[in-house]
Amino acid sequence: MASSGLQIVGFLLSLVGVSATIAATFMVEWGKESQAKHRTYDGLWMSCSGTSERATCENYKYLLKLPIEVQVTRALILVSLFLSAMALIVSILGMKCTRFMDAMPQSKVKAAVCGGGLFILAGILTIIVTSWYVSRMVEESDYGQPFLISKKRWVQQISSF
Repeated sequence: MASSGLQIVGFLLSLVGVSATIAATFMVEWGKESQAKHRTYDGLWMSCSGTSERATCENYKYLLKLPIEVQVTRALILVSLFLSAMALIVSILGMKCTRFMDAMPQSKVKAAVCGGGLFILAGILTIIVTSWYVSRMVEESDYGQPFLISKKRWVQQISSF
């Protein structure tokens, strides 16, 4: 089993990853459509439109009317956050620096390994779904064809990276 310091560093790094996933989930900047001064930002939960001085945001009202990319991304990001929450609990139980399960050292080791595995699974799931979403948006736009004149020109934003 790893040293207590190494476990704490790993746990803190996983907290950074979970925080980034939470921030990206609620950001409105998953995609941007730009036409002159008017911009439209689309996120997983709401859409904002306006100019650089003023913007109005509105929650999506109907889940089933959203594009399939948004529905799948929403679902898998929520699964990833659930796995991360479970990993936080299990990891805290299995860390050397805690007093939980001190009477059962083998179970404590298994809990630490299981928590780490859950963190890895949640991170991989987040990377896969974000990459899939970005690839679908690039396919739908004229991003790779700069000489085409199109109404829809999407720019990927920081939340998808």
